[in-house]
Amino acid sequence: MINSTLNTFKIATLIMSFAFFSCKTAKPEVSKTSDSQSQTVVSKDLKWSDKMALTLMKRHPESWQIDDAKAPKWDYVHGLVLYSFQELYKKNPDIRYANYIQGYLDNFIESDGSIKTYELEKYNIDMIVAGRLLFNAYDKTKDEKYLKSLQLLRKQLTEQPRTNSGGFWHKKIYPYQMWLDGLYMGEPFYAQYTVTFENGKNLDDIAHQFEEIQSHATDPKTGLLYHGWDESKQMPWANKETGNSPNFWSRALGWYVMALVDALDYFPKDHPKQKELVGYLNNVSESLAKYQDKSGLWYQVTDKMGKEGNYLEASGSSMFAYAFAKGVNKGYLPSKFKKLANKAFDGLTTQLIKVDADGTITLTQACQVAGLGGTPYRDGSYEYYVNEKKKDNDPKATGPFILAALELNR
Repeated sequence: MINSTLNTFKIATLIMSFAFFSCKTAKPEVSKTSDSQSQTVVSKDLKWSDKMALTLMKRHPESWQIDDAKAPKWDYVHGLVLYSFQELYKKNPDIRYANYIQGYLDNFIESDGSIKTYELEKYNIDMIVAGRLLFNAYDKTKDEKYLKSLQLLRKQLTEQPRTNSGGFWHKKIYPYQMWLDGLYMGEPFYAQYTVTFENGKNLDDIAHQFEEIQSHATDPKTGLLYHGWDESKQMPWANKETGNSPNFWSRALGWYVMALVDALDYFPKDHPKQKELVGYLNNVSESLAKYQDKSGLWYQVTDKMGKEGNYLEASGSSMFAYAFAKGVNKGYLPSKFKKLANKAFDGLTTQLIKVDADGTITLTQACQVAGLGGTPYRDGSYEYYVNEKKKDNDPKATGPFILAALELNR
């Protein structure tokens, strides 16, 4: 009888040990993802959003390596791509996507809420956008370090230098300048923060940022917005009468329309500024529609269609596809823009996507970087924009591509 009881006890112990071991080994590790990802085969039957996400994970096993980074850096490109992963995870809760995002946060967020490599004193609005990942992390874990990191980025916006009329400078080193890029970098985070933690008290200030760039940088003839506006009119690239830069850059316009559709997520319909922002989105979208190529894509310099040196560019086209599709899905834009978004996505997938033997995909014809001023000096000329380097699967294209694919359910 005693032996029988012992044998039963041993068997039960073995079963429990096996169950514990199975659970323990099945739990995915957050940051050591390279082994499984290097063996990933991307099925042709997957949706485009999953194809691109798995491609990026395979080519960049650690999420900080996005954009071929050689060392971990808190940066806007990682924030953009990983935000698209966050949206993808809502539609397809594959644990690999959540782990990829978490791996980035684990690399940067310290126990006291400080952020490695982040320098508040530079007042670079680009550094705000990766903070969008922190809301979800804090909501799920209630770990105070994420709240402190959110508060740190909010502190930057509180102290961010402003134009005399109240618009955020793009960076401390670019005084009195607002760039279209900056609206995406700062406003969706700001809107989510003020709604989440401040009862929405600063939504008027967020709307004011759009009002400033809309009133100063919009070209009355085309309805498009110039890449940058210098309130002081001191920069050599700035028009001495308007302060605007000389050209329309599709990615800058893409940042702007994405900023509108994402910030609007946090504006209640009865907020007095909501209709105004929806109006801005409609106006610029109508203007952009006039410059969509028959391929469905847009040119690097938006209004110079077919001019020598200009080319159909992936990041701006992806951003417009996303903003148009989300705008329709949210009820901000008329249904015709969904058709234009699908046409753009068709152009991306048929003309600019290359598929490798393992199913991974490469989005070509993306401008790597463009700006104004700085060293070496960037004059904002047509020749400047069309001669900047291109990069395959540049994150400014892949992130919006994933977001567009999700909004279009492609």
